[in-house]
Amino acid sequence: MTTQINSTNSPPLPPGNLGLPLIGETLSFILDNDFEQKRLTKYGNIYKTNIFGRPTVMMVGADANQFLFKNENKYVRSTWPKSTRILLGSSSLSVQQGNFHASRRKILSEAFKPRALASYIPTIEKFTQDYLAKWENMNELTWYPDLKNYTFDIAGKLLIGVDRASNTSLAKLFTVWFEGLFSIPISLPWMKFGKSLRARKGMLNHIEEIVLAKQKQENLREDALSLLLEAKDDEGNSLSLDELKDQVLLLLFAGHETLTSALASFCMSMTQYPDILQKIHEEQRKFDLPITIDKLKEMTYLDCVLKEVLRTIPPVGGGFREVIESFEFNGYLIPKGWIIQYQIGRTHKDPEIYSNSSSFNPDRFSPEKAEDKQKTFAYIPFGGGLRECLGKEFAKLEMKIFAALLARNYQWELLPEQNLAMDYFPSPHPKDGLQVKFSRISQVFS
Repeated sequence: MTTQINSTNSPPLPPGNLGLPLIGETLSFILDNDFEQKRLTKYGNIYKTNIFGRPTVMMVGADANQFLFKNENKYVRSTWPKSTRILLGSSSLSVQQGNFHASRRKILSEAFKPRALASYIPTIEKFTQDYLAKWENMNELTWYPDLKNYTFDIAGKLLIGVDRASNTSLAKLFTVWFEGLFSIPISLPWMKFGKSLRARKGMLNHIEEIVLAKQKQENLREDALSLLLEAKDDEGNSLSLDELKDQVLLLLFAGHETLTSALASFCMSMTQYPDILQKIHEEQRKFDLPITIDKLKEMTYLDCVLKEVLRTIPPVGGGFREVIESFEFNGYLIPKGWIIQYQIGRTHKDPEIYSNSSSFNPDRFSPEKAEDKQKTFAYIPFGGGLRECLGKEFAKLEMKIFAALLARNYQWELLPEQNLAMDYFPSPHPKDGLQVKFSRISQVFS
């Protein structure tokens, strides 16, 4: 399958089209929801294109994922489009490499260890109950924007210790910043990237004020930022202010936007499969409140449903790697200096792994079937290998508490005359924001 390349055995490049000079096929990649499917149909599971200013090879499937994740720092290394690298910041964990990345990942992991996660549960439960009561009073709402407020409030409280973060200017700046993450990196003030750069500057100013205020506190709270302020690297050094700011920005990114997408996908999916929602409701009858880690572990059917949500509509479509040593994969040359994107969504729809892959079937994740275990890296909603999402357990925790409390006592139905098609940039969400009628179930349990 793979070999290192020398001058005497150079195979052909993958099929495909590099598009226009400079911009390549970037606009089609961003604007055309069928971009990938058209090329997969035409070229197969490996093809070339040019996006975000770089020649890029799309590699699809569990075998491709396994090769990329297991050859990190040998043939490939993690990278992002130029716009993303700049907007995340030079100190961000996401753009670090090698030993320094490992050192910083170890520090940030303190915020997501089991003890820390368990301490977050009461706060997540309270915020969830408050928002559920709010939505009940509203009766009808466009849900997606409010789900964004919900996740930002939780991220603000648990990650940086800010109350009602969705009501602050930080939230507005975050929205503008996020919209430019995957854009053409031209910093003209009216373009997405230029607007995003200004928003980043504003956010860092806010974060700096938060950090400086927290450093003056004698007793730090149990939020992620407090843990980072107390953390030391392997040489006993604390994180600098500039690094703290970039890492906080990354935490907000990881703990908010993609999680909102996942929650919205759960809510929309359950309108289409009321029988599945009823099974979740019945499972919840086994548990009383408050929620605990042990109770969450016993919610096995809900686990399967959430895994299926993340399989069918993963919040992130794929990840990027830079080729640091030319190699052969499936008979094609992947040249040094090119970019690779591995595909999460397409991996999750592989009919050789997932039976009736286009259908929504939580039972495929039951212990009896365990379809995702048939191949290594066949199920990768949070990526894999050395770069697997650091906050995945935080995301899973919040998703599960939200879904449990929602299905426990509430019902919702789609309002008519709305567009339920998905926009996939910057993350999957319903075009019209998921308009619903929301109410409490007549026979509830506490």
